[in-house]
Amino acid sequence: MTDNYLLLNRANWDERAPVHAASRDYAVERFLAEPDFLSEVVRFDLPLLGEVSGLRGVHLQCHIGTDTLSLARLGATMTGLDFSPASLAQARTLAEKTGAHVDFVESDVYDAVSALGGAQFDLVYTGIGALCWLPSIDRWARTVAGLLRPGGRLFIREIHPTLATIDETHTDRLVIGYPYFETPEPMVFSDGGTYVESDVQFDQTTTHEWNHGFGEMVTALLNAGLSITGLTEHRSVPWEALPGQMTLGTGGEWHLTEHPERLPLSYTLQARKLE
Repeated sequence: MTDNYLLLNRANWDERAPVHAASRDYAVERFLAEPDFLSEVVRFDLPLLGEVSGLRGVHLQCHIGTDTLSLARLGATMTGLDFSPASLAQARTLAEKTGAHVDFVESDVYDAVSALGGAQFDLVYTGIGALCWLPSIDRWARTVAGLLRPGGRLFIREIHPTLATIDETHTDRLVIGYPYFETPEPMVFSDGGTYVESDVQFDQTTTHEWNHGFGEMVTALLNAGLSITGLTEHRSVPWEALPGQMTLGTGGEWHLTEHPERLPLSYTLQARKLE
């Protein structure tokens, strides 16, 4: 199963990479034209993220590097890590064209400690839409701990695990259709498109995904030697996760059109490695 999920998911993300780089959603042209431009994801994060200038950071599952570059533009010394060579090719091209000094490393996230030579970082950053591709939250938490120096900080904004249970094919009501808790076997999906606006139909359509409940995540981080320093639930998410039930607001964020108080859509979790 391990090899299978990696091969299937990597093939899918390799196809997504050039489509995402060409889409207006990732705003690559604005990065090239505006030296101070930041991704909408990082701009959303800033109030909780705070000052990162002078920090040595690693962005796990960095994809095409727009968030990684944004953190570098805020003054952090950044390394991006991803398992998709096509994604990293786009990220390196973007860094080169903008003159940014960002290192990009190809690796499965679980092999990040060895792939980065045992380096320790002040900041481990993970952007939204990453953890669902990983089968074990415990292994992820141990990886994060292995990458952080004592006192170093984890910052992650992610899909809320409750939102991840909602079956998006129902457009008139909220219906639980997927697991809340991590399961041994993956949820298997087949989708010829992606979350950005595009007419491209992919050939590599099968993906394997997992949900991870809040209790599982918090317990995994505590067991790995981190202390939780912040947890904020948000009523928005940066794509139309539930088609037909959402409205686009400011900053590229979508929220439930009716009664948004019913459902948390994303969360920000922060933690520190114990001294």
